[in-house]
Amino acid sequence: MLRKALLPSILLVLAYGFWVSPDFKVISAGVAIFLFGMLSLEQGFQAFTGGALERILQRATSSRLKSLGFGVITTTLMQSSSLVSVITISFLSAGLISLAAGIGIIFGANLGTTTGAWLIAGFGLKVKISAYAMPMLVFGVVLIFQSSKKLKGIGYILAGLGFLFLGIHYMKEGFEAFKNAIDLTRFAVGGYRGLFMFAGIGVAATVIMQSSHATLVLIITALATGQITYENALALAIGANVGTTITAILGSLSSNESGKRLAAAHLIFNVVTGIIAIAMIHHLVDLVDGLARGLGIAPDDHTLKLALFHTIFNLIGIVVMLPFVDPLVRFLQRIIPERRPEVDRPKYLTSASAEYPDTAVEAVRRETLRVYEAAIRIIIDALGLKSADIFSNEDLEKAVAARRSVSEYDVDAEYEKHIKPLYSAIIAFISETAFSRRDEENSILAWLRDANREIVEAVKDTKHLQKNLLRYLASDNDAIRDAYNEIRVSIAATIRELEALRQEGDDSVIDALALDAVKLSVDQSQERISRLLTELIGRHEITPEMGSSLLNDSNYAYNVSINLVRGAEKLFASEDQTLARAARTVLLDKDERKAVEEELEET
Repeated sequence: MLRKALLPSILLVLAYGFWVSPDFKVISAGVAIFLFGMLSLEQGFQAFTGGALERILQRATSSRLKSLGFGVITTTLMQSSSLVSVITISFLSAGLISLAAGIGIIFGANLGTTTGAWLIAGFGLKVKISAYAMPMLVFGVVLIFQSSKKLKGIGYILAGLGFLFLGIHYMKEGFEAFKNAIDLTRFAVGGYRGLFMFAGIGVAATVIMQSSHATLVLIITALATGQITYENALALAIGANVGTTITAILGSLSSNESGKRLAAAHLIFNVVTGIIAIAMIHHLVDLVDGLARGLGIAPDDHTLKLALFHTIFNLIGIVVMLPFVDPLVRFLQRIIPERRPEVDRPKYLTSASAEYPDTAVEAVRRETLRVYEAAIRIIIDALGLKSADIFSNEDLEKAVAARRSVSEYDVDAEYEKHIKPLYSAIIAFISETAFSRRDEENSILAWLRDANREIVEAVKDTKHLQKNLLRYLASDNDAIRDAYNEIRVSIAATIRELEALRQEGDDSVIDALALDAVKLSVDQSQERISRLLTELIGRHEITPEMGSSLLNDSNYAYNVSINLVRGAEKLFASEDQTLARAARTVLLDKDERKAVEEELEET
């Protein structure tokens, strides 16, 4: 209800302002143009995401200081802490970075955003900035109409910078004219009452505009024209710093628990930093004055002093909060716990992870890994085995023989609970997430969709196998019982080999040729069971009915194993597409594997 009433209220206030003062129109137009420039700038930088930025992000967050540095540098380059926050939430939601790394980036982004104040105070108000805006707009618009995505991205960046400069110019002009009509310094409030009041105004202005940059430009231009006092400008800057968290909070609404924790960390950091700044305001003012003298800033150059103040209190906030990142992570994990529903739900498939190609691919890969691991658990339980039997160095034949009794296990119920919700969500996510001109990412998503289908087929084949498995393992006929134990051993061996390959790699890439060796083992097991079947029937050790059941079930067992291998091939070989494609060309089909095996036996 409050959100619905907010927009009409803002529009009414603006309309009243336009009616009361023509100069207010100029200031408002300057703010609007500045915000539009920020949107264009963000859109331009998004043209270069989906590859380089994401790969840099993954490499640049391996330590606390690297995460902090990445936040500073990217925000300085993009002049948009909002875009950095949204990208960070997207990567965190997809599980590409840790919460601690995300917090480091957000801390750095807060410091990086202070460079905007320096540019505006040191350059934007001392030069006729509109002269630079016009050529940028002209070249930017020309490039926007090009078909190349990169040229279009450069065009949006140039146009965005042009609109930023033009917006600053109009805000400056508006305040200059406004000064002649009304002197806002008459409404200045001193002391801590004024600090808290103007900090609240700064928060409100930033929440409404959803841009601390725009608020800072407004503050600096108003200060430059003498419309607000230096002390009140400092309080407004503190409020703008707190208000900027609205972008991360809004961005986290569509993300998972990790994204919400990052938004909460952003809010905590900025609120704590704001409280420190207000509590130490007089000491900080003295520090700014001392540093300003050392840097050659004139005593009456309050705009540059404001930029310096903005940098100092953000830096103090980082110094104070950085040692508490790990306790903050634990606190956030406690107050925003992961929901554990009765039915498994996707953890990574969020609208935030769908924003960029790389995060979408990684989100699907991680959910597919959950499907694979759930399938392995279900198959092991349906075979009447334990994970400890398979994921160890114990002799499989002895371990399987020791598990003589197999209890009823509801494969359908476990499938409905642990696999179907994830599988359905993955298919829907892939269908809805299509990236134009991103053939590589789209092909990887299709590759992962096939992996899910094959993993699901393995579970369904296990269900078909289970009926006779229960029946014949309880039989008095040793021959048929040993034959079904052989089936259990063959599937368990496949799972063990796949897990061994995962442990050798980094859980994202498995050598395709090593997987081909597993396929050879699956073929050998199938042929061994076929020979055993022929021998048992020939010696009349099993009935024809048992023989037909064993024949069908050996095919089910083969399908379980081969589908698991194919699913693993797509899941664990999808990270490096160049290697994966090369490996696919040399993967052998069943007949070729048999020919190679015969050739090896001859030699």
